Amino acid sequence: MKKILVIGGNGQLGCCIRKIASEFELDYEFSFTDSQMLDITNEDQINTFFTEYKPDYCINASAYTAVDLAEKENEKAFAVNADGVGYLAQACKDINAILIHVSTDYVFDGETNLCYSEDDFTNPIGVYGESKLQGEELAMEINPKTIILRTSWLYSEFNKNFVKTMLNLFSQKDELGIVGDQFGQPTNANDLAEAIMSIIETREKKYGIFHFSNYPETTWFEFAEKIAEFSGSKIKLNKLTTDQYPTPAKRPKRSTMCLDKIEKVYNVETRHWENSLEECIEILQSNK
Repeated sequence: MKKILVIGGNGQLGCCIRKIASEFELDYEFSFTDSQMLDITNEDQINTFFTEYKPDYCINASAYTAVDLAEKENEKAFAVNADGVGYLAQACKDINAILIHVSTDYVFDGETNLCYSEDDFTNPIGVYGESKLQGEELAMEINPKTIILRTSWLYSEFNKNFVKTMLNLFSQKDELGIVGDQFGQPTNANDLAEAIMSIIETREKKYGIFHFSNYPETTWFEFAEKIAEFSGSKIKLNKLTTDQYPTPAKRPKRSTMCLDKIEKVYNVETRHWENSLEECIEILQSNK
Protein backbone atom coordinates (compact mmCIF):
# COMPACT_ATOMS: atom_id res chain seq x y z
CA MET A 1 0.00 0.00 0.00
CA LYS A 2 1.33 3.41 -1.00
CA LYS A 3 1.72 6.08 1.67
CA ILE A 4 0.54 9.66 1.19
CA LEU A 5 1.77 12.34 3.58
CA VAL A 6 -0.28 15.55 3.60
CA ILE A 7 1.58 18.54 5.05
CA GLY A 8 -0.85 21.21 6.26
CA GLY A 9 -3.55 18.69 7.06
CA ASN A 10 -5.75 21.19 8.91
CA GLY A 11 -5.72 23.84 6.18
CA GLN A 12 -8.37 24.25 3.50
CA LEU A 13 -6.82 21.86 1.01
CA GLY A 14 -5.72 19.41 3.70
CA CYS A 15 -9.29 19.23 5.02
CA CYS A 16 -10.63 18.65 1.50
CA ILE A 17 -8.16 15.80 0.94
CA ARG A 18 -9.09 14.34 4.34
CA LYS A 19 -12.75 14.52 3.28
CA ILE A 20 -12.20 12.20 0.28
CA ALA A 21 -9.42 10.01 1.71
CA SER A 22 -11.83 7.17 2.55
CA GLU A 23 -12.56 6.77 -1.18
CA PHE A 24 -8.92 5.70 -1.71
CA GLU A 25 -8.22 3.77 1.50
CA LEU A 26 -7.90 0.41 -0.28
CA ASP A 27 -4.84 1.64 -2.17
CA TYR A 28 -3.36 4.40 -0.02
CA GLU A 29 -2.51 5.05 3.59
CA PHE A 30 -2.93 8.73 4.46
CA SER A 31 -1.11 10.66 7.15
CA PHE A 32 -2.00 14.29 7.91
CA THR A 33 0.28 16.65 9.80
CA ASP A 34 -0.01 20.23 11.00
CA SER A 35 2.67 22.71 12.10
CA GLN A 36 2.52 21.37 15.66
CA MET A 37 3.27 17.83 14.52
CA LEU A 38 5.78 18.74 11.82
CA ASP A 39 7.49 22.12 11.48
CA ILE A 40 8.61 22.33 7.86
CA THR A 41 11.07 25.10 8.73
CA ASN A 42 12.98 22.56 10.88
CA GLU A 43 15.15 20.50 8.53
CA ASP A 44 16.18 17.96 11.17
CA GLN A 45 12.56 17.35 12.17
CA ILE A 46 11.58 16.80 8.54
CA ASN A 47 14.44 14.36 7.92
CA THR A 48 13.60 12.34 11.03
CA PHE A 49 9.90 12.19 10.14
CA PHE A 50 10.52 11.15 6.53
CA THR A 51 13.10 8.53 7.52
CA GLU A 52 10.61 6.94 9.90
CA TYR A 53 7.40 7.24 7.87
CA LYS A 54 8.84 6.85 4.36
CA PRO A 55 5.94 8.28 2.31
CA ASP A 56 5.62 7.53 -1.39
CA TYR A 57 3.93 10.89 -1.97
CA CYS A 58 4.23 14.14 -0.08
CA ILE A 59 1.49 16.71 -0.73
CA ASN A 60 2.62 20.09 0.55
CA ALA A 61 -0.63 21.91 1.27
CA SER A 62 0.97 24.19 3.86
CA ALA A 63 1.99 27.78 3.22
CA TYR A 64 2.36 31.21 4.71
CA THR A 65 -0.61 32.85 2.98
CA ALA A 66 -1.00 36.20 4.77
CA VAL A 67 -0.32 38.27 1.66
CA ASP A 68 -0.33 41.69 3.33
CA LEU A 69 1.40 40.61 6.55
CA ALA A 70 4.17 39.02 4.49
CA GLU A 71 5.36 42.52 3.60
CA LYS A 72 6.37 42.89 7.26
CA GLU A 73 7.09 39.27 8.10
CA ASN A 74 9.20 38.52 5.06
CA GLU A 75 11.60 36.24 6.95
CA LYS A 76 8.73 34.09 8.18
CA ALA A 77 7.17 33.97 4.70
CA PHE A 78 10.44 32.81 3.10
CA ALA A 79 11.09 30.31 5.91
CA VAL A 80 7.78 28.53 5.22
CA ASN A 81 7.23 29.14 1.50
CA ALA A 82 10.82 28.75 0.32
CA ASP A 83 13.23 27.15 2.81
CA GLY A 84 10.65 24.68 4.10
CA VAL A 85 9.79 23.58 0.57
CA GLY A 86 13.48 23.01 -0.12
CA TYR A 87 13.75 20.80 2.97
CA LEU A 88 10.71 18.79 1.88
CA ALA A 89 12.10 18.39 -1.64
CA GLN A 90 15.42 17.07 -0.29
CA ALA A 91 13.68 14.70 2.12
CA CYS A 92 11.54 13.38 -0.75
CA LYS A 93 14.59 12.93 -2.97
CA ASP A 94 16.43 11.01 -0.25
CA ILE A 95 13.69 8.35 -0.11
CA ASN A 96 12.67 8.54 -3.81
CA ALA A 97 9.26 10.07 -3.00
CA ILE A 98 7.16 12.27 -5.26
CA LEU A 99 6.57 15.82 -4.05
CA ILE A 100 3.31 17.52 -5.01
CA HIS A 101 3.68 21.17 -4.07
CA VAL A 102 0.89 23.75 -4.21
CA SER A 103 1.89 27.20 -5.44
CA THR A 104 0.11 30.35 -6.57
CA ASP A 105 -0.82 32.69 -9.42
CA TYR A 106 0.95 35.45 -7.45
CA VAL A 107 4.24 34.39 -9.05
CA PHE A 108 3.06 36.54 -11.99
CA ASP A 109 2.87 40.34 -12.06
CA GLY A 110 -0.54 40.43 -13.77
CA GLU A 111 0.50 42.95 -16.41
CA THR A 112 -1.06 41.16 -19.36
CA ASN A 113 -4.46 40.67 -20.98
CA LEU A 114 -3.63 37.06 -21.87
CA CYS A 115 -3.74 33.96 -19.70
CA TYR A 116 -0.43 32.74 -18.29
CA SER A 117 1.02 29.42 -19.40
CA GLU A 118 3.33 27.36 -17.20
CA ASP A 119 6.33 28.55 -19.23
CA ASP A 120 5.59 32.26 -19.07
CA PHE A 121 7.95 34.68 -17.38
CA THR A 122 7.43 34.98 -13.63
CA ASN A 123 7.71 38.35 -11.92
CA PRO A 124 6.09 38.49 -8.47
CA ILE A 125 5.24 41.95 -7.17
CA GLY A 126 5.11 41.15 -3.44
CA VAL A 127 6.89 39.17 -0.74
CA TYR A 128 4.27 36.41 -0.76
CA GLY A 129 4.69 35.79 -4.50
CA GLU A 130 8.48 36.06 -4.25
CA SER A 131 8.62 33.49 -1.45
CA LYS A 132 6.33 31.08 -3.31
CA LEU A 133 8.39 31.40 -6.49
CA GLN A 134 11.58 30.67 -4.60
CA GLY A 135 9.89 27.58 -3.16
CA GLU A 136 9.00 26.42 -6.67
CA GLU A 137 12.57 26.91 -7.83
CA LEU A 138 14.07 25.03 -4.89
CA ALA A 139 11.67 22.12 -5.30
CA MET A 140 12.37 21.75 -9.02
CA GLU A 141 16.12 22.12 -8.54
CA ILE A 142 16.42 19.61 -5.67
CA ASN A 143 13.93 16.86 -6.52
CA PRO A 144 13.35 15.85 -10.16
CA LYS A 145 10.19 14.01 -9.07
CA THR A 146 8.29 17.19 -8.27
CA ILE A 147 4.86 18.26 -9.47
CA ILE A 148 4.00 21.91 -8.82
CA LEU A 149 0.35 22.95 -8.97
CA ARG A 150 -0.24 26.67 -9.21
CA THR A 151 -3.74 27.61 -8.12
CA SER A 152 -5.67 30.79 -7.32
CA TRP A 153 -8.36 32.37 -5.12
CA LEU A 154 -8.79 29.19 -3.08
CA TYR A 155 -11.95 28.70 -1.03
CA SER A 156 -13.99 25.89 0.54
CA GLU A 157 -16.35 25.16 3.40
CA PHE A 158 -13.29 24.92 5.66
CA ASN A 159 -11.33 27.60 7.51
CA LYS A 160 -11.10 31.28 6.59
CA ASN A 161 -11.52 32.34 2.95
CA PHE A 162 -13.18 34.94 0.73
CA VAL A 163 -16.49 33.09 0.39
CA LYS A 164 -16.95 32.59 4.12
CA THR A 165 -15.83 36.16 4.84
CA MET A 166 -18.39 37.52 2.36
CA LEU A 167 -21.21 35.43 3.82
CA ASN A 168 -20.34 36.69 7.28
CA LEU A 169 -20.25 40.33 6.13
CA PHE A 170 -23.51 39.94 4.20
CA SER A 171 -25.22 39.05 7.48
CA GLN A 172 -23.81 42.13 9.21
CA LYS A 173 -23.95 44.92 6.65
CA ASP A 174 -26.42 46.60 4.29
CA GLU A 175 -23.84 47.37 1.62
CA LEU A 176 -20.25 46.51 0.83
CA GLY A 177 -17.50 47.74 -1.49
CA ILE A 178 -15.61 45.08 -3.50
CA VAL A 179 -12.67 45.54 -5.87
CA GLY A 180 -13.78 45.12 -9.47
CA ASP A 181 -10.61 45.63 -11.52
CA GLN A 182 -8.54 42.60 -10.45
CA PHE A 183 -9.06 39.46 -12.55
CA GLY A 184 -8.42 35.85 -11.60
CA GLN A 185 -9.96 32.41 -11.18
CA PRO A 186 -11.78 31.28 -8.03
CA THR A 187 -10.89 27.69 -7.12
CA ASN A 188 -12.87 25.35 -4.91
CA ALA A 189 -10.29 23.48 -2.81
CA ASN A 190 -12.44 20.35 -3.13
CA ASP A 191 -11.80 20.39 -6.89
CA LEU A 192 -8.07 20.81 -6.29
CA ALA A 193 -8.10 17.85 -3.88
CA GLU A 194 -9.79 15.70 -6.54
CA ALA A 195 -7.23 16.83 -9.13
CA ILE A 196 -4.34 15.89 -6.87
CA MET A 197 -5.72 12.41 -6.28
CA SER A 198 -6.29 12.02 -10.02
CA ILE A 199 -2.62 12.84 -10.59
CA ILE A 200 -1.50 10.38 -7.92
CA GLU A 201 -3.61 7.64 -9.52
CA THR A 202 -2.07 8.24 -12.95
CA ARG A 203 0.59 5.58 -13.53
CA GLU A 204 2.84 7.45 -15.94
CA LYS A 205 3.83 10.62 -14.09
CA LYS A 206 4.94 13.78 -15.84
CA TYR A 207 6.82 16.12 -13.55
CA GLY A 208 7.04 19.89 -13.68
CA ILE A 209 4.70 22.85 -13.28
CA PHE A 210 0.95 22.71 -13.92
CA HIS A 211 -1.86 25.22 -13.51
CA PHE A 212 -5.14 24.24 -11.89
CA SER A 213 -8.16 26.38 -11.08
CA ASN A 214 -11.81 26.67 -11.94
CA TYR A 215 -12.67 28.74 -15.02
CA PRO A 216 -13.21 31.27 -16.60
CA GLU A 217 -11.71 34.43 -15.18
CA THR A 218 -13.77 36.85 -13.15
CA THR A 219 -13.27 39.77 -10.76
CA TRP A 220 -13.59 39.90 -6.98
CA PHE A 221 -16.72 42.02 -7.47
CA GLU A 222 -18.37 39.50 -9.81
CA PHE A 223 -17.31 36.70 -7.46
CA ALA A 224 -19.00 38.50 -4.56
CA GLU A 225 -22.13 39.09 -6.67
CA LYS A 226 -22.49 35.34 -7.26
CA ILE A 227 -21.89 34.58 -3.58
CA ALA A 228 -24.76 36.96 -2.78
CA GLU A 229 -26.99 35.45 -5.47
CA PHE A 230 -26.41 31.83 -4.46
CA SER A 231 -26.82 32.58 -0.76
CA GLY A 232 -30.00 34.62 -1.27
CA SER A 233 -28.47 37.79 0.18
CA LYS A 234 -30.01 41.15 -0.72
CA ILE A 235 -26.88 43.14 0.17
CA LYS A 236 -25.97 46.11 -2.02
CA LEU A 237 -22.51 45.66 -3.56
CA ASN A 238 -20.49 48.62 -4.82
CA LYS A 239 -17.68 48.21 -7.32
CA LEU A 240 -14.35 49.69 -6.22
CA THR A 241 -11.06 50.25 -8.03
CA THR A 242 -7.77 48.98 -6.64
CA ASP A 243 -6.81 52.57 -5.92
CA GLN A 244 -9.93 52.97 -3.78
CA TYR A 245 -9.00 49.94 -1.70
CA PRO A 246 -5.25 50.18 -1.00
CA THR A 247 -3.51 47.24 0.67
CA PRO A 248 0.06 46.81 2.01
CA ALA A 249 0.82 44.27 -0.72
CA LYS A 250 0.17 44.86 -4.40
CA ARG A 251 -2.03 42.32 -6.16
CA PRO A 252 -1.71 41.17 -9.79
CA LYS A 253 -4.24 42.98 -11.99
CA ARG A 254 -4.93 39.92 -14.13
CA SER A 255 -3.39 36.61 -13.06
CA THR A 256 -5.56 34.33 -15.19
CA MET A 257 -3.86 30.99 -15.86
CA CYS A 258 -4.09 28.71 -18.90
CA LEU A 259 -5.41 25.26 -17.93
CA ASP A 260 -4.69 23.27 -21.09
CA LYS A 261 -1.58 21.45 -19.85
CA ILE A 262 -3.06 19.65 -16.86
CA GLU A 263 -6.12 18.68 -18.91
CA LYS A 264 -3.95 17.16 -21.67
CA VAL A 265 -1.24 15.53 -19.54
CA TYR A 266 -3.32 14.23 -16.64
CA ASN A 267 -6.81 14.25 -18.16
CA VAL A 268 -7.98 16.44 -15.28
CA GLU A 269 -11.24 18.17 -16.08
CA THR A 270 -11.69 21.72 -14.84
CA ARG A 271 -15.08 23.09 -13.76
CA HIS A 272 -16.88 26.38 -14.18
CA TRP A 273 -16.30 28.39 -11.02
CA GLU A 274 -19.97 29.26 -10.65
CA ASN A 275 -20.95 25.57 -10.43
CA SER A 276 -18.29 24.87 -7.82
CA LEU A 277 -19.22 27.97 -5.85
CA GLU A 278 -22.91 27.03 -5.78
CA GLU A 279 -22.04 23.60 -4.38
CA CYS A 280 -19.85 25.13 -1.68
CA ILE A 281 -22.56 27.56 -0.57
CA GLU A 282 -25.10 24.72 -0.44
CA ILE A 283 -22.76 22.82 1.89
CA LEU A 284 -22.20 25.88 4.08
CA GLN A 285 -25.90 26.59 4.36
CA SER A 286 -26.72 22.96 5.16
CA ASN A 287 -24.11 23.02 7.92
CA LYS A 288 -25.78 25.96 9.73
